[in-house]
Formats: sequence, C-alpha cells, structure tokens
Amino acid sequence: MEEVLVDVMVADANHHRYAETIVQTIYEAALQRGTGIAKRTPEYVREKMDQGKAIIALTSDGTFAGFCYIESWQDKQYVANSGLIVAPQFRHQHLARRIKRAAFELSRKLFPNARVFGITTSAAVMKLNSELGYRPVHFSQLPNDEVFWKGCSSCPNYDILERTKRSMCLCTAMLYDPTTDNKAP
Repeated sequence: MEEVLVDVMVADANHHRYAETIVQTIYEAALQRGTGIAKRTPEYVREKMDQGKAIIALTSDGTFAGFCYIESWQDKQYVANSGLIVAPQFRHQHLARRIKRAAFELSRKLFPNARVFGITTSAAVMKLNSELGYRPVHFSQLPNDEVFWKGCSSCPNYDILERTKRSMCLCTAMLYDPTTDNKAP
C-alpha cells in the first residue's frame, strides 16, 4: 500500500465535521479488538477541539486519518492522553506514534508540571507510551477524581474495576512523571 501524506495538528472548531467519524472509528476499533473502551460522544470530541486539547490527523484532501485528545484532572495535576485512534486505511504507517507524540507535547506545553497518564489494553499504545517515558503504575497512582472514574463506566469491563475497588482492570495504567528521571526523548 502506498503511503499517503498526513498532517498532524492541533484540532479546532474547523474540525467539528469529523467528530462523528472519530467516535465511530473509536467504537469500531474497540469492537474489532474485543476490548473495552469508554464511549465518547461527538459533542465531547467537539468540546476538546474548541478547547485546543485535541490532535487530529488529516490528508491533504481532508480525509480523516487519526485523533487523540487530552483531559486534565485533579486541579491540573494529572493529564490524560485518551481516545488515540488511527483510521484503518492509515494503520501500519507510524501515524499513531506521530499523533501520540503530538498529544504528549501538547500536554506538556499546556500543563508542564502535570503527570501525564493513560490507561489502555493495547500493546502498541503501551509501547508508544514507554517510548515517551511513561512507566506502568498501579491504579492508585492515578487521579482519585470521581468524574475521571465515571468515564470508565461505559466500558464493558467496568464491573472488574468496581469489583476490585479500582485497584485493577484489563487496562494497564501508565504514567509519565516530570519530576522523575524518565524524561521523554
């Protein structure tokens, strides 16, 4: 397959038209992998775009290629990079790496002192996180914000999280702490 040039940028209101596609692509990927994922709404995705807290990847002709957004928690002490998705026709071209790095850099720019984290079941995302300096951590090292954990409630594996009193799930928690020596390259 021929590689297509894809631009990775901070999303804004001009990208609202992609919100439905983003949400649907995330949902379909979760179904294909057979893993849980918290559902997002197009309105939520548009809000992230309006706040300048989203990364979108598009081809020169405007074809949607990928997305990720950031969210801050606990008075901006924590920042999550979430919703990383690459459209099927753009997979295996290192686009996820470019989007993830852009989301990480945006997180560090907007919240330079925050711990950056993610939770995922994807081995590929875990590898990307490791490359950026994230380390696996226990769920107790994540925000204790009830709104954050409520976001997991639409995941089909939420019962595991509840049953274990938020100590474990099928996801792996990974954290980048700017106060440690595991700085990003």
